[in-house]
Amino acid sequence: MCWSATADLVAGTGIAAIGAVTLARTRRVRDLPLAALPLLLGAHQIVESVVWNADGGPGPATLAWAVIALPLLALWVPLGVFCSAAEQTRARLAVPLAAGAVTAAFLAYTLASRPVTAEVRGRTLGYAVDLPHAPLLVAGYLLATVGALLLSGDRVLRLLGVLVAVGAAVCVVLWRTEFISTWCAFAAVCSVVLLGWAHRPTPSAVPGG
Repeated sequence: MCWSATADLVAGTGIAAIGAVTLARTRRVRDLPLAALPLLLGAHQIVESVVWNADGGPGPATLAWAVIALPLLALWVPLGVFCSAAEQTRARLAVPLAAGAVTAAFLAYTLASRPVTAEVRGRTLGYAVDLPHAPLLVAGYLLATVGALLLSGDRVLRLLGVLVAVGAAVCVVLWRTEFISTWCAFAAVCSVVLLGWAHRPTPSAVPGG
């Protein structure tokens, strides 16, 4: 989320461009789902620029934004981490992956059966959807996304997990005060981290490996 339609559009285009480069630099097929994450984040920002231009409301752009933010990311992140992980690490990643699948299913059902609305609040957009068992869904979402990154066994992805946890907390505080939405800047930082991760040397390419 950014603070205006223009900021969302510019940020989304830039993040999507990082995503395209990340995919082009990816050396292993199993890394492609996670490498494509910046493309998804960029599309998310561009969709939100449409929500801004519509002055919020319950339109299709608002629903598309919620679908990406809630069920899709809840499943995409742990699945991408699982695919890229070494065989010996995948057993512990089954927990966040299962949490993501269950959470995504509940969130998808909720979005299909209940309305989603957006409201302009100063320099932020507020989204509202009636989530049953919200604390459990939030816990499942965090376990799936942040948990998968922290349990990945990859140093860069663990760093990304810390950035996601800290950055999300800061963004929520700023959003709740309706001061300014900073998620777009945070998404750009995460995308740059993933760009470096995708271009890392593979074990066979390390001298002496």
